[in-house]
Amino acid sequence: MSGAPSEGRTHEYPIQILEHHLDGFGHVNNATYLELFEEARWDLITRGGFGLEQVRERLIGPVVLAVEMRFNREATNRERLVIRTRTLEYKGKIGKLEQVLTRPDGLPSCTANFTFGLFDLKTRRLLRPTPEWLRAVGVAP
Repeated sequence: MSGAPSEGRTHEYPIQILEHHLDGFGHVNNATYLELFEEARWDLITRGGFGLEQVRERLIGPVVLAVEMRFNREATNRERLVIRTRTLEYKGKIGKLEQVLTRPDGLPSCTANFTFGLFDLKTRRLLRPTPEWLRAVGVAP
């Protein structure tokens, strides 16, 4: 895929903040946001037909190349939130994806922008995205 497919569909992943997500200040620890976002990304690709079983069979799978996070508002114990994930673009071997942890009032708690790709586990190199992969990340029908 040489061009940039149109922006992907938005995937919603509901979560509830639990006690083990909290740090000593009583809010979600910054590293925990990364774990929650990863759960939502795996849910996206698994529902898109490219889960762990396919990764193990094909020996290709997702790799995060960079992440930028912005902490907007605290997420606290027992809050029910939604992680909204969408692929912004995919050019060549590199994709851009946005994840927003949204509070019940509609405001963002945390926004993360990921640079990612499809990784060959044998050759240890990035691959051009396959049609199945583009479908899994929401940029192809």
